[in-house]
Amino acid sequence: MRKSAYSPGATLNPAEDFRKIRRIIAEDPDWSLNIVPCLSKLCLQSIGRNFEGKPIFEELTPIEKDFMQENLSTSLPLHVTANLISDGVYWKRCCEQRWDFCDVFHYGHSWKRMFFERHMENIIELFIPEVTEPKTVLEMVPLCKNYVKRLHISQLLPPIKEPQNDEEEEFGLELASDNEYDRPSLDHFDFNILLDKLTKLEELHLVYGVKQCGMNFEWKMFEMTTSDCESLAKALKSCMTLKLLKLHQSHIEDEKCRLLVKNLLDHPSLRELDFSHNLIGDKGARALGKLLNRSKLKILNMCDNEIRCPGAKAIAYALSKNSTLKSLNLRLNRLRDDGGQAIGKALLNNNTLLHLHLGGNEDGGKALEEAMSHNTSITECDICLTGVDKQSVSFIDQVDRSFRLPLLLHMQLRLEPYNRPSEKRLALKGMRGLPVLQMLRALREKMEELLIARWQ
Repeated sequence: MRKSAYSPGATLNPAEDFRKIRRIIAEDPDWSLNIVPCLSKLCLQSIGRNFEGKPIFEELTPIEKDFMQENLSTSLPLHVTANLISDGVYWKRCCEQRWDFCDVFHYGHSWKRMFFERHMENIIELFIPEVTEPKTVLEMVPLCKNYVKRLHISQLLPPIKEPQNDEEEEFGLELASDNEYDRPSLDHFDFNILLDKLTKLEELHLVYGVKQCGMNFEWKMFEMTTSDCESLAKALKSCMTLKLLKLHQSHIEDEKCRLLVKNLLDHPSLRELDFSHNLIGDKGARALGKLLNRSKLKILNMCDNEIRCPGAKAIAYALSKNSTLKSLNLRLNRLRDDGGQAIGKALLNNNTLLHLHLGGNEDGGKALEEAMSHNTSITECDICLTGVDKQSVSFIDQVDRSFRLPLLLHMQLRLEPYNRPSEKRLALKGMRGLPVLQMLRALREKMEELLIARWQ
């Protein structure tokens, strides 16, 4: 009897019929035993599907953790993942899904830090006083306090202004001139409820303003109120880990500056302070002078304020006794000759300052003349000469004679004759040694040419 082609004893020829080499005939022609997932992978997929109800991560091996980071849903609640999922691919996926531009370099190459810092920034920037519940912020603190080292707040929203009809608006305008303080204040987010809880916060950048306000623009949207200042001052005092404070473009005047400085005196960790682009005058400068000798500040930036000669003298007095400050920026103030000269004289007794910026102060070069003649520590100096006269030429001669070749690393002089727009701006930039000296002499010759042309 002839054996069947499909009987166990039959010899099969694969070339005759490929169906004869398969024990299972599947409906899917691509089916194969090779693509059946292994049991461990099926288990990991099951853990991922049930992660919110029963999170399992620490018990897994490093390879299994990598698999989970690549496959877990990015929509999981933060209270589940924040203190369980370590820094890695999962947080990279969360960042890239939420924001178009993600540069992890600025966050110490930590995706987890980037996510929680930017998430907290978004919460604060969208916080509306008297509308948003403070618990929205406070609930995030236990989840992010170990990862937030810097907050960059680019806007702070005021309370929502209730709409008024025409009669109420007209009546309100009449009362506004009678009593300016009866109107509701535009207080912003209260940092006093947050900063002391962020135990690793090192940098705080703040702008009291509103982005994209459109036709709702009001000047009061772009300034810090007295209540804001008081709450922020208390918060700064309680934040012992803060190293950098940048509070700019916030309409800060003398009284608010003094209140902030009062709470920063003897701060244990503050190293850099930036109050640029505000309205700080001489009283605020005197408070900052006191701060210089009751802190460990290394960088002070007071660019674009309203500091005049008395304020400059207060800072100069503190500078003459200071031994920690490395960089001082007083650009775009109103120091003039007397204030600039006071700074220059203070440098006679200061051997720690490395960078000095006095540009745009109408100082005529006296401050730099003093500094360059006697100070032996400054390696970078920038000053703006706003007048072309004999004094400027004399100043260049002084620098030429006392130029310290081994010490000065960078120097910039700008000649900006404001009363003759047609005269081109001259710039001097250089590095160590002879080229800088030659450029100084070339600048002196050019200034003499301008003087001759003007006198003719």
